[in-house]
Amino acid sequence: MAHSLCRVGPSRARSIILTGFMGTGKTTVGRILAERLGLEFVDTDGLIESRSGPIPRIFEREGEAAFRELERSVARDLSGRRGLVIATGGRTMLDAECAACLEPSADVVCLTAQPHTIVERATGPGAAARPLLDVADPAAAVGHLLSERAAGYGRFTSVDTEARSPEEVAEAVLDALGRAPS
Repeated sequence: MAHSLCRVGPSRARSIILTGFMGTGKTTVGRILAERLGLEFVDTDGLIESRSGPIPRIFEREGEAAFRELERSVARDLSGRRGLVIATGGRTMLDAECAACLEPSADVVCLTAQPHTIVERATGPGAAARPLLDVADPAAAVGHLLSERAAGYGRFTSVDTEARSPEEVAEAVLDALGRAPS
């Protein structure tokens, strides 16, 4: 069972996990939250890249299944740790094993945005390469993936990022969780 693969960490403040679709601001908002709360920031995609190289290359070289296993490995490594702000990949918390490892010690918030906003953010100038959007019609891909993931994302407290600055989104996350900066 997935739970047996997860460690139990020391007792401290519950972590905050930011989940949601790519381009919703998880990394940017996560850094702001960590700074405001005096917590350590962890980006799961960043951990994967530090261990295995750029995500587009992982997808190209080894495929999506291998990437998803790397996400599970990171989730196992982070399981039970408290006092973190964790920005996850867009599908991480929809994976049963990842969720089983990360949810018990954290409050999870799903950041949302409209499909057109996601496409603008995820494919615009300076945006990181997004293998799942490397298709002829990125807007259609976003719509399809959002539809596929709606029930999974719907399990979590939601914060809309539309027309909000990253600082405003961070404040909305804190309000949604009933937390105040220390």
